[in-house]
Amino acid sequence: EVMLVESGGGSVQAGGSLRLSCTPSGLFFDDNAIGWWRQAPGKDREGIACISTAEGLTFYADSVKGRFTISTDANKSTVFLQMNALTTEDTGVYYCAAIEADYSDTCIDGTYGMTYWGKGTQVTVSS
Repeated sequence: EVMLVESGGGSVQAGGSLRLSCTPSGLFFDDNAIGWWRQAPGKDREGIACISTAEGLTFYADSVKGRFTISTDANKSTVFLQMNALTTEDTGVYYCAAIEADYSDTCIDGTYGMTYWGKGTQVTVSS
């Protein structure tokens, strides 16, 4: 059974930083692209960052480019999302998700959907 477990959410003031973690189990990193999606109140879920370790590629949505960084640990057991310069627009539930590596270029646009999802972690940015 594949599971994706997120942690690291919380409340922070605008301009601050948070680091989210995603620990997958039941899947191999190099067979999948693993990413972060978020859903703001009243809005659709959107893909914001993705990493494909097999291809050495990362993908970012324009809304987070330059502020957020996706990475893995050396053991490829955890995916991190470092979020800097947070704004109130970043408030939402953040989900870790995975899709087969062959579809990594769709990891944040959602063309084929994501195969696996975590349960999400709340991020609240206050002004």
